[in-house]
Amino acid sequence: MKTNKYTLITGASTGLGKALAEECASLGTNLILTALPGEGIEMLGKQFSKNYNVCVRTFEADFTEFGAIEQFSQDITGFEVNILINNAGVGGTKSFLDATPEYIDQIVLLNMRALVLLTRLLLPVLKQQEKAYILNIASMASFGPMPFKTVYPASKAFVYSFSRGLSAELKGTGIQVSVAHPGGMRTNPEVSRRIDSHNRLIRSTTLSAKAVARICISRLLKNDDLIIPGYMNKVSWLMLKIVPVWLRLKIMRASLQKELITSGQFAGGVCK
Repeated sequence: MKTNKYTLITGASTGLGKALAEECASLGTNLILTALPGEGIEMLGKQFSKNYNVCVRTFEADFTEFGAIEQFSQDITGFEVNILINNAGVGGTKSFLDATPEYIDQIVLLNMRALVLLTRLLLPVLKQQEKAYILNIASMASFGPMPFKTVYPASKAFVYSFSRGLSAELKGTGIQVSVAHPGGMRTNPEVSRRIDSHNRLIRSTTLSAKAVARICISRLLKNDDLIIPGYMNKVSWLMLKIVPVWLRLKIMRASLQKELITSGQFAGGVCK
C-alpha cells in the first residue's frame, strides 16, 4: 500500500541497521536511511527501492560531529516521518586505560547525545502524525556493568533509562516509545570471532540480525515498551535480576579477558 510516510533509520548501512531497513521495506514502508560517509548507503537505498517498490532517501553524515544532527534534521524538513529508529551506535572491548579520549567520545556522542538530540528534533514531526513510533536500540549490556567495556554498557543503560522515561512522558500522545535489547549478532567475521571466544551461555543468546530486526519491528508495532529478542536473552535477563552484581562482574571479567587474549589485546596480565 502506497504511503507518503517515512521510517527513519540511523546506522542503516550494515548489521542490525541494514536488517531493520530491509524488514521495514518488506512491509512497504518508505525509508530515510543514514550512515557514515563511504559506507555505500546510496547503493543500498537503490537496492531496497528496486526490490520492494518503496521510496528510499539516503544521507551520509557523522553524527558525532557537532552540528551534523541539526543539519540533517533541516535536510529532511518536509518529510512525514512516523517511525524513528535510533540504531546507530558503537562499542568495543578494551581496558579503560587503553581507551583513548577519541574512542570514549565516539561512544558518548553517538550512543547517547546523537540519539537524544535526534529524538528531540524529530518529536514535533512525530507528534503531527496520527500514530508514531520511536524505537531505540540498546543492548543486553544495558542491564549491568561490564569490565573491559565500561563506557559502552553505561551508554546503553542511559538509552534504556531515557527510553522508559520518555515512554511514560508521551503516554496518550499517540507516540509509542520502545527500547530493544538485542544480544550478540554475528554481523561480520570479527564479531563472530569475539562471540565464539565466550562461554556456551553467551553464545546461546546470539541471533541473526534479520531475526532481531523482525522481532523488533513486530513488537514495536504491537506497542511493547520493552523488547528483548530471543528466548535465551529473556532467560539471561531474568538471571541478571537474580545473580548478585559482584558475581556477574567476576564472570564477565573472566569472559571478556578471554576475548581480549583471543584478539591479542591482552598479554601477561596487562592490556596492550
